[in-house]
Amino acid sequence: MKFATLCLASLFCSYTSAFTSSIRSNNGVSLINKNVNKFGVRRWMSSEIAVPPTTEVEMSSEFEAVRDATLEQLKGQLNAVNAKPELISGLVHFVNEYFGALSMANARGNEDITPEFVAKQIVSAIQYGMAYGTGEDKYTFGVQHRAQRDYEGNDFYKFGCNFFRPAMDLENSPFVGKENLDEAMDFIKQGHNVVFFANHQSEADPQVVSCMLEKCGYSQEASEIYFVAGHKVTTDTLAIPFSMGRNLICIHSKKHLDADMDTKPVKQKQNLMAMTSMLKLLRDPDQGCMIWVAPSGGRDRRDLTTNQVPIAPFDQKTIDMFRLMGNKSKQPMHYYSMSMISYDLCPPPDFVEVGTGEQRNVRFVPVGLTVSKELENKGGVETRHLFTEHAEEECQLGYQALLEAMDTSSSSSVPEKPQN
Repeated sequence: MKFATLCLASLFCSYTSAFTSSIRSNNGVSLINKNVNKFGVRRWMSSEIAVPPTTEVEMSSEFEAVRDATLEQLKGQLNAVNAKPELISGLVHFVNEYFGALSMANARGNEDITPEFVAKQIVSAIQYGMAYGTGEDKYTFGVQHRAQRDYEGNDFYKFGCNFFRPAMDLENSPFVGKENLDEAMDFIKQGHNVVFFANHQSEADPQVVSCMLEKCGYSQEASEIYFVAGHKVTTDTLAIPFSMGRNLICIHSKKHLDADMDTKPVKQKQNLMAMTSMLKLLRDPDQGCMIWVAPSGGRDRRDLTTNQVPIAPFDQKTIDMFRLMGNKSKQPMHYYSMSMISYDLCPPPDFVEVGTGEQRNVRFVPVGLTVSKELENKGGVETRHLFTEHAEEECQLGYQALLEAMDTSSSSSVPEKPQN
């Protein structure tokens, strides 16, 4: 495989840290810092700050051996093109993080996750990123994108789910409000449209939604959801293969429209085209459409003064726009709030970064998802804010319900050190 230095910089920054922020290297032994609750979810996500004592879990010698072999192979390729030392160290971090996260899953009892499996996952992500995320053949997205389920023989939807699923402790991942999800799915079967107003915590949220809906018996339906996506997930080198596997409505968020005033008019035109495309989906009389959107316009960020992760406020203009699209569609429209816990799966930076190539982290933890009751149609022309407040309040209530479920449900204890 031929690597270019510039491509590798984007490669390891884009999805390299997609793994375990709490794993660090200590004298060649990978350690997992467990300043978390009994599930591995940070206690500062809830109203309580207290954390249990730190526990360290060593990576087994089998995982270390395969990890080291993988590193040597990649280092050789990087050195062959005179890659900068910081790029090599970044890739080493990437491999260590992913091996650490999945070795913990193995230690928790998932024997299907072998060192060879982890190596294959990493190699596939890199190969897809280099093939479709760089160069003249870089994959480009329109304002509306259909999941590529057989693109040059590759099913990118399955690839994305299979990549992140092993890092989710699904056995201990709560789903609250299944009866509300059942109702929403019944509406879809009737040809109605459904919009989920969700908080957004990690770049793996589409895969989290899919895996959690699979638990509820809605595997096919999960693959049909459209996600409103910002520019980062369609431009980052290693993010591109994951985005290729999702149904997307591609927009430029408010937070990034003003980053470059010279391109703002073009971005605004693209957003208008995206809304026109979405309206066409909603007007289809033959089938219902499901849309996931984060009205905050971005991911929830950690509050550095409290170490908690509050839900980012919902933007009224975003919700107003979706209600307007619902009215224009002339089809029955249903709105639900969706609450998500996925922060520790891929914790975002503490501050918003305009460009691509941010530092990312992932760890083996449970996730959580709640679907509210159908949102009551509150507020008229002069009181539109009441509906936005209602949607955000329901999301907040669902978020707290998930935190309580994670804190009170039974869970296995932290594993002992594996025998070499």
